[in-house]
Amino acid sequence: MSKSLMPGMENRLMIFAKTDLRFAWYVLACLLAVFTYFYGLDSQHIPKNGDEYPYEHITRLTAVSGNLLPLQSQLDHMRNTKPPLLFWQGIASTAHGRNWTLRDLRYPSVIYTLLTATMLFMLGRRLSGNNETGFIAALTFLAFFTTYRFGRPFLTNPPEVFWISLPFFVLLYWRRAFASRWLIPLLFGISIGVGFLYKSFALGLPVTLGLAGWYLHQRQYRVAEFLKQDALKVMITISVAVAMFALWFVFDPDPQAVWHEFVVGENVGKFDPHGPSYLEKLFWGGSSIWSYMLAFLTNPGLLTFPVIALFFVAYKKRTQLSNEEKLLWIWIAVTLLSFALPSQRSGRYLLAAMPAVALLCALNWQQIGRKAFVASLAFAAALVAGIAYLAVQLQAEMPGIQLYPPIFWLLITGTGILTLLAITVPAITRPCVNIVALLVLLCFAAFLRPFDGALGNYSAETQHYASGKDVGVPCNFRAMDEGYRFMLPGAEIRGYNENQNFSASNLATRYPIFAVQLALDDSTQNGGCAECRIIGQRLDIRGRQSSAELKEMFLEGKVFQHLFIREVLMESPTGSKDMTEQTPYQICR
Repeated sequence: MSKSLMPGMENRLMIFAKTDLRFAWYVLACLLAVFTYFYGLDSQHIPKNGDEYPYEHITRLTAVSGNLLPLQSQLDHMRNTKPPLLFWQGIASTAHGRNWTLRDLRYPSVIYTLLTATMLFMLGRRLSGNNETGFIAALTFLAFFTTYRFGRPFLTNPPEVFWISLPFFVLLYWRRAFASRWLIPLLFGISIGVGFLYKSFALGLPVTLGLAGWYLHQRQYRVAEFLKQDALKVMITISVAVAMFALWFVFDPDPQAVWHEFVVGENVGKFDPHGPSYLEKLFWGGSSIWSYMLAFLTNPGLLTFPVIALFFVAYKKRTQLSNEEKLLWIWIAVTLLSFALPSQRSGRYLLAAMPAVALLCALNWQQIGRKAFVASLAFAAALVAGIAYLAVQLQAEMPGIQLYPPIFWLLITGTGILTLLAITVPAITRPCVNIVALLVLLCFAAFLRPFDGALGNYSAETQHYASGKDVGVPCNFRAMDEGYRFMLPGAEIRGYNENQNFSASNLATRYPIFAVQLALDDSTQNGGCAECRIIGQRLDIRGRQSSAELKEMFLEGKVFQHLFIREVLMESPTGSKDMTEQTPYQICR
């Protein structure tokens, strides 16, 4: 009898072992995701948006003022550029500016992003009945490039996505919440109000349409019943959210400035086509509806191919979609529609829809064709090869200095091997694709590390020497000089337009101390300023290139001439001591 039981027992043990091994695999993948999101968080070069610079500027000056309101800024027309919660968050995380580091500013963003991923895990597990779908939903969201790009820096997007997604998460996870007449709508209003105070009341349009669409769907599109039973719930939610946002006007000493700078300038102004007509901008140009839709599809980065395939899968089984899938597609549709209305359109505005996209991917993971995943893995292999090539070439440009330790090459090799295995072995293609995407992000961050270590920063001696002195620094974006306050703490930073191509000798007449960017192979004495004294230098990456430089990079292979630079900090004995004369050159202000 025992012999007859042994085969069945062995099968059960094998199934258990496989299940246990897969669970361990996904747990390790989540740990990798957490490590990837915290790794290099203090970097000046992480993928981000330029808005982080003015947000840092406003936070720093508001903290110095000692008051939470009004917000402080030296930037023209950029004081009340966003509601106050992001800046208050930065003030709190940096201990009122005493711990003024990029890591302290940014770690709350990562926490918000991981909380959103946790919600997706819970929803995926709840809707599918298994842990694996929950893990896939969370990992897919974290593997999206836009999540990595906008979910780590000091930006409004991570808290906005979390607080706006929370009510929809509750409705999906706890279906009885649909029946609540006032308590749940009231709590929803508080959650959405927090999102408004991070980003904008303009989020009210997609939220109102989304909630109304969900309640209406639950009533099987019986409009009269929806108006009788649910319309008031949506009104309660939005009214509470708007009332919370209005507290900004109540407590700000200058509410008129809030109205003109934020409501009119920051929100109504987005409907201004700035030149062409509204219809012309709708169909042509970088903000056209076509560019907007394409940006939404490419938001996932390496996972663009599975996301595109998801749309085909959903269309193919459109008559068989589950109730939860239909609700998620409603949220995606109203988000797309709402942010298509302003003249300024960007895939970034659709970040609140990306958790729904990730969850839909997870729920349809097995229905998405393997070819879509293989395409993503092939793209990943090309990127890893490109990173390795750049690292080898950069190391060759700097002989005698070890830029990359052995662990970097081990990471590159391991990522490449896993990618090739996932392409060639069908059984591991789907379990590996998110892990490969996260490893590529980690490889990219590791490639940038030398630019944030000793080679990419000024020495302690240089920082001490520049402290308390006026220092001219290059800028090509508004408030970009804020980044130098982390590299030269205590210095009085002054920005000049790097696109003016000022020579070192020209800058020497304007600033007592200044930074100038030189090519890696530049051999001129002191960058062309013989009377200047070099007091420090660092390795850097140019963030923006002209169209002519981009053509030379792609057509003539001049990557290193235009991408990597050596920044030299010089002291001029003849530099101007009166910085009030430098206003025309300070595009950072």
